[in-house]
Amino acid sequence: MYGTSVKLRIRYAETDKMGYCYYGNYAQFFEVARVELLRELGIVYKDLEDGGIILPVTHFTIDYFKPAFYDDEITVHCELKELPSACIEFHYTTINAKSEILNKSVTKLVFYSVQSSKPIRPPKDFIELFKPYFL
Repeated sequence: MYGTSVKLRIRYAETDKMGYCYYGNYAQFFEVARVELLRELGIVYKDLEDGGIILPVTHFTIDYFKPAFYDDEITVHCELKELPSACIEFHYTTINAKSEILNKSVTKLVFYSVQSSKPIRPPKDFIELFKPYFL
């Protein structure tokens, strides 16, 4: 397993009329967390794209338990529980400053070749960076 955490503050523009963080914003928060997880391992998402590999989301689920509000600081924990294969699955838990769980989510992304317009296996050097965490 490999994971990281990212702290974010809920901005006014991210709230709805009730003062809650709008539910659709969490997909963006999860993207920040997964890009940082890859960056910590030395994988720059832009470099993958420049190399002709994109990672479209093929699956997204979320369970909401509590809301976040304007100016709340939240922490998004992002984990990989399995070594990536043709797809890569990220697990998220969002907590507030009181350590209350706000939501849990999973996204699945597929490795996709821009050139062939087909799913592909991840590059070998990509997998090698993850192997020490999945022995």
